Amino acid sequence: MPLMSDKELHLFKPNSSFEQAYSLYKFDSRLRKLIAGELEKIEVSIRTQMAYILADEVDIYWFADSNNFNNASKHAALLNNLQSELDRSDEEQILRFKRIYADIFPPAWMTMEVTSFGTLSMLYKLLKPNLTKRKIANFYGLSDSVFESWLHSIVYVRNICAHHSRLWNKTLRIRPLFPRKTGKMFMSTPVRSDKLYYVLCIIQYLLLIVNPSTTFPARLKALLAEFPDVDPSAMGFPANWELEHIWLS
Repeated sequence: MPLMSDKELHLFKPNSSFEQAYSLYKFDSRLRKLIAGELEKIEVSIRTQMAYILADEVDIYWFADSNNFNNASKHAALLNNLQSELDRSDEEQILRFKRIYADIFPPAWMTMEVTSFGTLSMLYKLLKPNLTKRKIANFYGLSDSVFESWLHSIVYVRNICAHHSRLWNKTLRIRPLFPRKTGKMFMSTPVRSDKLYYVLCIIQYLLLIVNPSTTFPARLKALLAEFPDVDPSAMGFPANWELEHIWLS
């Protein structure tokens, strides 16, 4: 139900109404809140896996060692971001660490707790390709290249949600890769990777790993049913999408 016939000239389609526009606004707001809540669960899982797998396989200060990363200057910039995030943190364990120890950074499991999702994504992207990097991706049944692109994509969508920007029919700038194989059932037919539906499939796939009892499919279907005038195809939903195995859980 897009209402504009010409976005550049700000022309509306015939019979468009304020009520329709407000309905779209409410749908988009509810959709963003639904997505943000699920991404929070995925974010907690990813920061946990990165913190503990790398601490176990490499070192508790893996994130501070430039030898673990493939671009020294970008790594240095990330360390500056981490330092800023730690300086802003009022978490008791971080404040206590600063009072007791002279180390610049707390160990990984503490530092990753206050690291932004965007910084976390960049840390993973800059890691040198090796067995440890693949082990993190393998936890989610993905290759490291696919996991990296998915992580970048969901951080991008999370930022859209956090800044209250329009999401529902947006053409997404970040286009996640389509995996050749996955540890769990994904989708049978590729769809447009620059539309929201593909990201929703990514979210559901990851939720089935980190929260197998997720009710995300039911709540998504209920939201779409509550706003029947919203055209799912504008979000990239294919016909009969509800029959895809990933949405039947």
